[in-house]
Amino acid sequence: MKLALDLPDAADRPQSALQNVLQQAFFDVFERQFAGAVVVNTDARVVWMNPHYAEILGFADPGRILGERVDMLLPNTRLTEVLRTGEPILLDFMTHRDRTFVVSRFPIRDDQGCLIGAGGIMLYDAWQPLKPLMDKFSRLQQGRLTPRRDPGQERTTRYSFADVVGESPACRRMKELGKRAAGLDATVLLLGETGSGKELLAQSIHAASMRASQAFVALNIAAIPDTLLEAELFGAAPGAYTGADRRGRDGKFKLADGGSIFLDEIGDLPLSTQAKLLRVLQELEIEPLGANQLIKIDVRVIAATSRDLPAMVSRGEFRADLYYRLNVLPIRLPPLRERVEDIPALATKLLEDIHRRSGAARVELSGEALNWLATQPWPGNIRELRNALEQATMLADRDTLLPADFLSAAAPTGMAPVTLAEAVRRAEIEAIRTALQASAGNKAEAARLLGIGRATLYEKLANHGLDRPQLES
Repeated sequence: MKLALDLPDAADRPQSALQNVLQQAFFDVFERQFAGAVVVNTDARVVWMNPHYAEILGFADPGRILGERVDMLLPNTRLTEVLRTGEPILLDFMTHRDRTFVVSRFPIRDDQGCLIGAGGIMLYDAWQPLKPLMDKFSRLQQGRLTPRRDPGQERTTRYSFADVVGESPACRRMKELGKRAAGLDATVLLLGETGSGKELLAQSIHAASMRASQAFVALNIAAIPDTLLEAELFGAAPGAYTGADRRGRDGKFKLADGGSIFLDEIGDLPLSTQAKLLRVLQELEIEPLGANQLIKIDVRVIAATSRDLPAMVSRGEFRADLYYRLNVLPIRLPPLRERVEDIPALATKLLEDIHRRSGAARVELSGEALNWLATQPWPGNIRELRNALEQATMLADRDTLLPADFLSAAAPTGMAPVTLAEAVRRAEIEAIRTALQASAGNKAEAARLLGIGRATLYEKLANHGLDRPQLES
């Protein structure tokens, strides 16, 4: 770092010597005052790093990392972008391992104005000190930008963290990480089984972030044919392919500019498109299909998958470099079987939503029905729970649902696979029903047909929630 200082009052000593002393003094202050500082050359290789920054990276001796590429030491650094553009990035977040820093990055030029490197400084080793200022700026931006948006092109979120129902430890941990992600601007990877609520969490993260006033664009990778996926993501120039729009079309990344893009089922992305997505994440620019120009974008990526990405990487089905780019802030969504204590609250909210949307009569769940729901494996998670509630609501002729209502609703579709215990349970219920029908409702006769005592039959009727009015009388 060369400092050009004009010192007219320093005639008593050589100008160059005094400059060297002051330059070294400034450099010492620079090193001590900032939590972290690094300087790289035009090849993005480290030429200097202060001890604290080296300690964060796990190196006791900063000299050990001189000459290393900074993007290998700090995968989320944007110093390479500063070297490429020559423009500073004066206030930004950077995540490293499980920590988040407030940083500034700036180009370094020689006396002729030629770029000779870049520097980065860590202003805070936590982002909380700036949160009040950022919240105020976000509100000001909302007021300034909202009137200019086209109401016909609004892409907003429907859900927030208030819609994430559940107080189980697994659910609380998921919400905690989601809210932490909302306060950052890093790439998020949601990991969870199908039906576990990945889009709901993605929308909640966007709605609580500084990008909340901008677009939220969602795309299910698995639902788009491979031949159309590139155009769907990055857009297409006029006449780029047979049948293309004469005016061209914007891709989902362009539509999400300034906001967030949710890429669901990212594990289904073809290898050929993975390379192009990696470049977008690295360079923050897209090249529409058939176009000859690059378009700068500012998009926060939230990806999701129900597949085992590390296993796919090992099999060569998913690029390792893309996986590392996406896996900056991973959040695991627990399956419903790991949070059964949330089922009562979830079921209540889902039943209310079913009533509101379908106009069906309001129903409640009996204690037996709740117990039954808690014993199910729910391979389809919350989506399957909703489906079961919806079917039972439509087919039941009572305002309090019993286990039998779910079994009769599930029978036509044959909910499978089921555990052996569940198969035995269902067979027992069916046998009891058959016996009651054959005996015209005479429980003593039904017990005889089943080969059990009458007290045993009454106990099973109570356990399964069958024939409740007769039991009460």
